[in-house]
This record gives sequence, C-alpha cells and structure tokens, in this order.
Amino acid sequence: MRILLLYILLFLSCFVFSQNDSLRNDSINKQIKKDIELKEIEIVVEKDNNFGISRLNNVEGTTIYAGKKTEAIYLQDLNANLAANNSRQVFSKIAGINIFENDGSGATIGIGGRGLNPNRISNFNTRQNGYDISADALGYPESYYTPPTEAIERIEILRGAAGLQFGTQFGGMINYKFADAPANKKFSAKFRQTGGSFGFVNSFNQIGGTVKKLSYNTFYQYKQYNGWRERSRLHSHTAFASLKYQFSERFFIKGEYTFLSYLAQQPGGLTDKQFEKDPSIVNRYRNWFKVNWNLFSLTADYKLSDRSRFNFLFFGLNAGRDALGNLGRIDRADDTAIYRNLLSDIYNNYGGELRFLQRYILFENNSHFLIGARIYKGHTDRKQGDADKTDKAHFKFLHPDNLENSAYIFPSSNYAVFIENIFQLTKKWSVTPGARFENIVTSSEGYYRLINKDLAGNILLDMKIQDNRSNSRSFVLAGIGTQLKLNNSVELYANFSQNYRSINFNDMRVLNPNFAVDPNLKDESGFTTDGGFRGVIKNILYFDVSAFYLNYQNRIGTVLRIDSTTYNIIRYRTNISNSKNTGVEAFGEIDWLKLFNKNSKHKLSTFINMSYINAIYVSSAQSAYNNKKVEYVPDVIFRTGLTYAYKKFSLTYQYSYNAQQFSDADNSESVSSAIYGIIPAYSIMDISANYSWRFLGFSAGVNNLANSIYFTRRAEGYPGPGILPADPINAYFTIQVKL
Repeated sequence: MRILLLYILLFLSCFVFSQNDSLRNDSINKQIKKDIELKEIEIVVEKDNNFGISRLNNVEGTTIYAGKKTEAIYLQDLNANLAANNSRQVFSKIAGINIFENDGSGATIGIGGRGLNPNRISNFNTRQNGYDISADALGYPESYYTPPTEAIERIEILRGAAGLQFGTQFGGMINYKFADAPANKKFSAKFRQTGGSFGFVNSFNQIGGTVKKLSYNTFYQYKQYNGWRERSRLHSHTAFASLKYQFSERFFIKGEYTFLSYLAQQPGGLTDKQFEKDPSIVNRYRNWFKVNWNLFSLTADYKLSDRSRFNFLFFGLNAGRDALGNLGRIDRADDTAIYRNLLSDIYNNYGGELRFLQRYILFENNSHFLIGARIYKGHTDRKQGDADKTDKAHFKFLHPDNLENSAYIFPSSNYAVFIENIFQLTKKWSVTPGARFENIVTSSEGYYRLINKDLAGNILLDMKIQDNRSNSRSFVLAGIGTQLKLNNSVELYANFSQNYRSINFNDMRVLNPNFAVDPNLKDESGFTTDGGFRGVIKNILYFDVSAFYLNYQNRIGTVLRIDSTTYNIIRYRTNISNSKNTGVEAFGEIDWLKLFNKNSKHKLSTFINMSYINAIYVSSAQSAYNNKKVEYVPDVIFRTGLTYAYKKFSLTYQYSYNAQQFSDADNSESVSSAIYGIIPAYSIMDISANYSWRFLGFSAGVNNLANSIYFTRRAEGYPGPGILPADPINAYFTIQVKL
C-alpha cells in the first residue's frame, strides 16, 4: 500500500506541473512582456576540455548536480591499464581517493574518499547506468561486481551531497556509464585483446548499432590471471546486453542485463615478518572465492514537454558469492586435517526509482524543480558452516540442515521521497536546497551456534541460539548547495548535506576467530559540508580546489579485546565514538604547449592531485580513543603525472604516494596475527602508451615501474586474514580492432 501511495503522489505532482505548464507560460509572458522561453537542447558534447576529467552539468537528464562537488572521468582520454581495471590509474585525477591494491586482475576494486574505508566501495552508492549494483544497498553495500573499464564511457562521481538523491551514504555516489550504441551506424564492433605478466589474458569484444528506432549494445569479456603468488588464479566471464527502442523524439524504453561469473583461488594473507622476508609466500592452499551476478534494469524516459521530463527506473539483482577456506589466524599453519569454513550468500533485491524534473522561469532565468521516490526491497540468505577438507573448489556444506556456525535471512526495505530545487536567482548565482524522507527497515531471522572449547580443544558448550531482530526507523535528511560564477571560466561552490548509514549484515552476525561484533551496534549518522572553486581556462588549465568537513556520529570501527574463551587478542567491532574528518582536496592540470601556442598540435600536460585529511576520533566514552587516528586514512595522498601526445600517439608517466595509515582505532603498530597494525607509506610509478592507426589501436604499459614492495590492506577474513601484498612490477600489451 505504501508503494502505491508513493507512486500516486508522485504521479499527481507530475500531472499538475505538466497541466499547468501553459498557464505559467502565459503568466510569465504577460509579466515580462516578451517570450523568453527556449526549447530544450540536448548537449551531446558534455566534456569541456581534453584532460580526461570534467565536472558534471548542473542538470543531466532528471538529476540535479548544481552546487555540488562532482567529477566525471572520461576513459578514452586516459592512458591506463583498462584491461585490469587499474584503479590507481583510472582514479588518478580524483582527489582524496584511497585505494585497496591487492587484486592485480581487476576483478574487484576498493576505493574510499575523504577518510572512508575503501573495502569494495562500500561507502559509496555504486551504480551502473543509473541503477544499483551492490550486494544489498541497505544491509550489505559491498560491490563484488566491477564493470569492465573497457566498456565505460565515463565514471561519474558525486560526493557526500549524493545522499539526498541517491541514498543516505556518507561517501557519495559513483556511476559507471557505459558508452551508448552509435546512433548513426547499423553495426559497429570493437575487439580488444590483452596479454600481460603472470599469465594475464583479457579478451573484450563489443558490438552495437542502431536499426531504425532500435538500438542494441552488447559485449563479452573473458579474463584469466595466474597471479604473481601461487594459488592466486582467476577465471572470469562478464556479459552485457542492452536494447533501446525510441518510440518518438520524446519517449524511449531501454532494457539491460548484466552477467558475471568468476572463480578465484586465494593465497591468504601474511604476517609482518613473512611480508618482510618474502611477500610471495603462500599460507593458504585451500581458499577459494566464487561470484555469480545477474543484474537487470528497465528504464522509461518521457519528455512531457520542453520543460517537463519524467523518468522511471526498475532494477533487480539475483546474485551470490561463496567464500571457502580457513579463516584462522594467519600466523598458524593451515591444518589440512580440519574442515574448511564456507560462507555462502544469496542476494535477491529489486527496486524502483521515479523522477520528475520541471524547468520553469524565475527572475528571467531557468530554474529546475525535481521530485522523486525510491522503493527498495532486499533479501539476503546467509549461511556459514563446515565444508570438506580438500583443496578443491567444492562449495558444499557438509551438514546443510544443521550448520556448524549460522544460518540467517536478512530482509530489508526502504521507502524514500526526495525533493531538490535549483533557484537560479541571477544568471551567475544559484541556490539548491533539498530534502529526503527515509523509511528503513532491516531485520534478521535465524540462528548461530555458540561453541566454547577449553585450551586443549575439548568442547565445553555447544548451543544453537535463535536470533531474530527487526529495526524500523524514519527520518528526514536536509541539504543546501550554492554556486556562483565569477566569470565564464571560474565558479565557486559550496554544499551542506546530512548523511546516515545503517549497520550492515556483517556487523550483525558473522563468526570469525579474528574478530567479534558488539551485539548492541547502533546506526551511524552525521553530515558533510564542502566548498571550493573550479574552472577551465581556455582549455589550457583545469582545476578544482576544495575543503571539506565530515562529521561522523556513532562511527563503527575496530578495537582490541581479549577473547573471554580463547584469551587471544581479537578485533572487536563496535560504535567507537564520533569522528571528524577535515581536509583539503586539490587537482590541477595544465597544457604547457598550449600555454605558449594555442594552435600547437602537440600536447605536453602535467597534473597534480593532492589531498590532506585529518581524521580523528572525538567524544569517545573511552578516553583512550580520543584523538586517535581513524583507520585507513592516510594524511597525505599525492599523485602527479606527465602526458605527451601528438596526433594518434600519447604517453603518460604517473607517480603515486600514500602516507602511513592505521588499520584499527587503537592505532596499533603490529601484532602476531597481522590483522591490525600500521600500513607503511609507499610510492608507485606507472607508465602507459597508446597509438592508433586507422581501425587498429595499440596500448602498452608497465605498472609499478620501480618494483616497489608494499601493501595497502590488512584483512580480517577473506581474502586474508593478514597482510595482502600488492602486485610487483608487471607489464601489459593490448591490440584493438575497431570497425
């Protein structure tokens, strides 16, 4: 009933606006005595420079970006290892991005911004072509599926203010936008074949076109990787299909389907001593990871008039992931006489978003009103228990009806209504307030096994405990942004937005000998505010410099505790305290040759990307944590690069530096289990080149040119536990045929 009422209210709003359109036009014309209305123009070229990065337009489709910090990465303008989704290169021009670098194949990526944990992009609302792709947007927002970078036209990034239109998260929104099918060709094709170090093979094949009113776009990617450590192989298959039918100039319907299947063997983590001795050491020979992902979406877009636009998006996910192996401490050998542990998830989610955008005249300027609603249903089936003792990829429970650890279902639901309005007060100044009403329900139904053993391993207690919980909450988030054009090239912007993050399923119940969870966890809340100035000067200089403050209340983190049963030191997840993240983000790129000769056919550009972030815990009930550093927040992240280009050839050198960071709220330096401690500072160099000739293209490069030995992550469970070393020096070569 609530779903129906929300859609009825939104439809009535759209109807009223569209029906009154002509009346408002007459009134405006009478008042200003002239017709100033212009018909809507579709902007095909959105990019305002050739640096590979730009900001998003104030309004795109039915989305408002005015007064917010936004970025758009254009992949075709970058020299990067796209076949391996190299995040260090792809996100090189986005300030404040911290990256987990422990997967050389690019099967999954992990990035975090402004001091938020990078683990599987869980602090961003992650989307593909506008719809959710994470496991469960409410209870488990981790992304096991990463869209192939070779299929992406641009990556859109909206920071903390994204909470009003896309959800409540602190990090913001990331949208992977695929390249559309060519509108002027019945058939086009692109074939990219890549080979690289450590048995890396990537085959990306895409076809698309438009026949009359029907557009089609499809690709298939196969990926194989043997890894630089033993027992780290991967086989992956990704497929995508899209059909779009343009009924008229004003109305189209588009359907999409995405499939992913991959199987990876995981060599486990390392202790500090092992890493220092030889980072290629393997401690786990029986660990495997499997993912199956099925995404689908249906979009309907209708322009009611030149001023009014309506968009409906339905999306769903049917997926699963299985982690198999030994979760025990990495400083202890894998005993092949004991059973392996299997953690199996099945995700069945669906949702819908309805948006209506109205353009109207205010003070002789175009203003925009947006109203929308979101409905989301999530259902996760999670099981954990014993599997066989072999080293094979056998994802089967030994006792599926009586699991040794736990069996849960996690149903969740979300109903939201959001409103934003661009008040264009003058030709140069706009103010954009907004609000979002949220109703979130998260539940857990199931049991876990409580097993206590003495020091000799004898079972003292074995009890199955039923654990059913439900939490419903409703609240309103508010925000406001403003934007002022100083001239045609430079503008100021500022934004304030409230945020909220519900506890996820991993925080509720997962049995792991390396960490425990506080049963009384609370949701997290807070706000983000930022401001800065940005601009493009004569296609010679692009810059964006901003400062931010992120207030995080009831922040969930990890501290050290002594386990009352085993007396081992373990990590304990709990609401540690409030935290505050303050920082400065700066990016600039200049074309030196165009600076002296605007007609130069050569390009020689330098970019500098730097962030300083101070993230500390404050107002803690335990004074020991006050003024401690927040985990996974390097004070300084610095990246710079030099690009030379002439006609169809380009060459890029990149240098990256991350300062030291901690992996827990205690700011521990190191312990024997290696699941917490310092992550030392590191520096990386990359070089990539690209050349195209007629229908052929060639790309090549070397990543980690100086062969730095480093790591970016200490894992509590899979794919660890322990230190996960990053890839050493490696090379790749790509041949592309484009028809």
